[in-house]
Amino acid sequence: MDYNTLKSIIEGLLFLSGDEGLSVRQIAEITEQRPDLASRALEDLREDYHSQSRGLQVVQIAGNYRLATLPEHAQYFERLAYSPSRSSLSQAALETLAIVAYRQPITRVEIEEIRGVKSERAIHTLGNKDLIHEVGRAEAVGRPILYGTTKSFLDSFGLASLKELPEPSSFDTSEGLEEETQLLFSKLDSQMTFDEPE
Repeated sequence: MDYNTLKSIIEGLLFLSGDEGLSVRQIAEITEQRPDLASRALEDLREDYHSQSRGLQVVQIAGNYRLATLPEHAQYFERLAYSPSRSSLSQAALETLAIVAYRQPITRVEIEEIRGVKSERAIHTLGNKDLIHEVGRAEAVGRPILYGTTKSFLDSFGLASLKELPEPSSFDTSEGLEEETQLLFSKLDSQMTFDEPE
């Protein structure tokens, strides 16, 4: 592959890797290139972002590279995060919310075991929208955070209490998760839209 294609692929890989990022070694393995070439392409990509005054940057944290926003733009990102007009929820966020609503208190790891994918971003989104919050710590190694729903969750879904949640017929299958999510969709009705990517 040519060098510009390699840089383009690396950019896509960094985007997909999210907060975890990738090491030079991982990038070299995935692209089937020598580590020194992958490293050079990565550094050139980092320089491209900087020299073109782009809204993103390539940063290295704990040995891994990832895409990040610019610190000097933080005030605008905060406005976006806390904007009252941002009422939409993604499918990923709704699935996570359904799990928390029906199985609280629950840890992030337990949520991810049920969904089969990482849920950190969905949890962050739901926390920012005041739909879930920390309710304590689990009695387990590392004392992980336990999550539960908030009063705002009840208000958003028109519930007086959690006892008014629709009854799912099963909790033990992936179909059960789909049913829980669909029950929340139905309860939410048209109060929110579901188009925000996660």
